[in-house]
Amino acid sequence: MKKRVLVTGGAGFVGSHLCERLLADGCEVLCADHYQTGRPSNIEHLLHHHRFTSLQHDITLPLAVEVDQIYNLACPASPVHYQADPIQTIKTNVLGAINMLDLAKRTKATILQASTSEVYGDPQIHPQPETYWGHVNPIGLRSCYDEGKRCAETLFFDYHRQYGVNIKVARIFNTYGPRMRQDDGRVVSNFIVQALNGEAITIYGDGQQTRSFCYVDDIVDGLVRLMKTPDPITGPVNLGNPAEVTMQALADVIVNLTSSGSQRVHVALPADDPHRRQPDITVAKTMLSWTPSTPLTIGLQKTIQYFADHIRASAQ
Repeated sequence: MKKRVLVTGGAGFVGSHLCERLLADGCEVLCADHYQTGRPSNIEHLLHHHRFTSLQHDITLPLAVEVDQIYNLACPASPVHYQADPIQTIKTNVLGAINMLDLAKRTKATILQASTSEVYGDPQIHPQPETYWGHVNPIGLRSCYDEGKRCAETLFFDYHRQYGVNIKVARIFNTYGPRMRQDDGRVVSNFIVQALNGEAITIYGDGQQTRSFCYVDDIVDGLVRLMKTPDPITGPVNLGNPAEVTMQALADVIVNLTSSGSQRVHVALPADDPHRRQPDITVAKTMLSWTPSTPLTIGLQKTIQYFADHIRASAQ
């Protein structure tokens, strides 16, 4: 029997790739998005699929549908976008979680929360295991997202304990790939667009801070594997690439792959920007038999091609 699956934020970067994967797996997919950062163009190619339905909806409001599974991905994920309307961001994280958990409770659906490595803040333990409670500024510019996601995790586990809702919690680390927004302010999209346009590449701080970048297809595979685990398994589970890279090294790789003459320019580091970020994926390896398989250079080449095509189309 095919599953009827709700993907909130389904027109977003990761969400649209997840919708594709679920359709390929034979699911009936309901995509809910209110297009704060998601884009209709991300799912345009899916609109005529007989098992795909698109619904414009803000999850801070209740949603009455019948589903077997829920992937809750709805929320701006880049600092530029979640800081643009911080109150709406925390509403999406908290009220959205409550509404989706209430839906899961009523329909007896299994629900997966797309949480984030931001719950670890600027970590004092490295790499970060799921047992680490984090080092987060609760009143900073990033807290609408960081603390919003932390509160959402609290709600998920309380609904599980109090009401028996079947939950899964994934902590997603830095993800990149086609359909990233050109204006999202994330480092991969920033560097690629600047390199393709021959602009100076802006590196925050001294460029020695690190991130661990995972290609979107690998993240989607991890989410699907987590959803398929038996109901007693809840997570949280880190999903990310443990290969750590400095921002300076990332800039060098992208300049090389784009054959760009862009210079590097250093600017002030944003407030509360984590200095190191690397997932411990032991749990994912053990529980999900999951490890990312896309090398950084291969994933970057695909992402560069996407942005090059997008820039070329915009210029016509």
